[in-house]
Amino acid sequence: MSDRKLRIGCASGFWGDTPEAIGQLVSKGEIDYLVFDYLAEVTMSLMARARAKSPDAGYAPDFVKALAPWLPEIKAKGMKVVANAGGVNPRGCRDALAKVAAEAGIDVSIGVVLGDDLSARADDIRAGGQTEMFSGVAFPDDIWSMNAYLGARPIAAALDAGADIVITGRCADSAVALGPLMHEFGWGDDDWDKLSQGSLAGHLIECGPQGTGGNFTDWQDVPGWDDMGMPIVEVSEDGSFVMTKTPETGGLVVPGSVGEQMLYEIGDPRAYLLPDVICDWSQVTLDQVGPDRVLVKGGKGLGRTGSYKVSATHADGWRAVSSLTLAAINAPAKGKRVAEAIVTRCRRIFRERNLSDFRQVSVEVLGAEAAYGANARAQTREVVIKIGVTHDDRAALNIFAGEIAPMAISTAQGLTGFFAGRPKVQPVVRLFSFLQDKADTPVAVEVDGQDVPVTVATRPVHLDPPAAPPAESREPGPDAVKVRLVDLAWGRSGDKGDIANIGILARKPDYLPFIRSALSEEVVKDYFSHVCEGKVERFDLPGSHSLNFLLHESLGGGGIASVRIDPQGKGFAQMLLDIDIPVPADLVARDGLNTPDPNERVIP
Repeated sequence: MSDRKLRIGCASGFWGDTPEAIGQLVSKGEIDYLVFDYLAEVTMSLMARARAKSPDAGYAPDFVKALAPWLPEIKAKGMKVVANAGGVNPRGCRDALAKVAAEAGIDVSIGVVLGDDLSARADDIRAGGQTEMFSGVAFPDDIWSMNAYLGARPIAAALDAGADIVITGRCADSAVALGPLMHEFGWGDDDWDKLSQGSLAGHLIECGPQGTGGNFTDWQDVPGWDDMGMPIVEVSEDGSFVMTKTPETGGLVVPGSVGEQMLYEIGDPRAYLLPDVICDWSQVTLDQVGPDRVLVKGGKGLGRTGSYKVSATHADGWRAVSSLTLAAINAPAKGKRVAEAIVTRCRRIFRERNLSDFRQVSVEVLGAEAAYGANARAQTREVVIKIGVTHDDRAALNIFAGEIAPMAISTAQGLTGFFAGRPKVQPVVRLFSFLQDKADTPVAVEVDGQDVPVTVATRPVHLDPPAAPPAESREPGPDAVKVRLVDLAWGRSGDKGDIANIGILARKPDYLPFIRSALSEEVVKDYFSHVCEGKVERFDLPGSHSLNFLLHESLGGGGIASVRIDPQGKGFAQMLLDIDIPVPADLVARDGLNTPDPNERVIP
């Protein structure tokens, strides 16, 4: 085993991320690979619609534009690039990049990964009776996009064939980092623990600065929000790695910030399913080994599945969202009544015109802590009234859009803020997920337009997980004192479809038993009862002293279909961190923990 280390930096966490990140990483990151993550489900549908209008479109043009000025330095330093910027047109992205490289006199070899786009097979899949993997609904009639999450092996194959830049369509977000590791270190398709660790490295950097202090619970400790350092992983051949960031930049890399990102949107941490490996991250440890350097190890691989997850998008009715500002005495109550009046008025008009009712109505009085439900305690004289609605008929929502402004002279005094004009009626884009056999999903690789052989492992392998140590819950005893969870833990939340994911990491190992005792599945379900319509699951990660919660049916249908103010559950962890947790009085005294002031936490 050599002591060689590969440095991979990520310059994009989504389509629209800052182009400044490329220069930061290329000029002072001292990296071997520059990787990008651009794609989300709604992004794929937008790209598919763009390509339907023009065969040359359908990829992320931002990638080509932002990368072009840095190609000379990337070439001079021998860096390689991997990006899923190809969207639904990887060849188009390749051609655009090849053109700007040729114009600059830069000789680069460009590879593309193909095979994820299954939209041409929609009729056959529909005829086969495919249903949605979570809801069980039938396959839709009109598909906008349909893409399988491919893995890292095709990326490695393109690099093996000499590609300097690899462009993919839809792949697992972490695969853009795992592919280079498989290529450089020669990891095989059955090197389970290495594949799991490599996937974790990719997972930690895939959201850009969200892994280097961005969105960190302890925001006050994070310097330089205006110049956040982009994430870099320094990976050893055995799979262990150090998480760090570009030097001389803002941000903060500590076990808490890294741990929050590790738990971000992973579901069951002992069975996080990726195309190349089933990951068990329950025993992962996070150790500070230097300033802005955290050693990450302990990830296990438990085989692989025989299928890819496929995400399709389709139109499902229409939506409109309006917001108004209200500055007034008793603003929350007045705001709620304004919204009710608008909805009631529209329903009356619908009945008169033989139109059906709204399919969905979401009223949230923002500023009055509407997102907190019964846990709200704000007092305010200024709110924003947000009304989101969906309907099967576009004409009905055109009526809704026209009935907002008239309320300014027929309801509450102080209603203002009609800056955006009438709300725009847009199609509801809904996600449809299912599993597709890997053996029935041809994957192809091209480098400089020439076919490159690639063999993707398709045989499912399921290894028995190691025995989990017993999880400890501990009652605080008769001398219990309540403290806010945020004083005991860090937290991060996100989404998987209509499932909210909340990760909670104990600040100290001896806090975890008390947190676990207090945060049962029933308690969390009750705390989020105003949004959670399904079950709550809890998972243990003893290696990082953490818990992960899944709140099913909690996002109003999911990020790209919901009309809620927080359709991706981004604020759920912050909401949960404000709950009170009983702990022993001597622990409070030992660590100088703050106890909540009841006068500040109760509305008179």
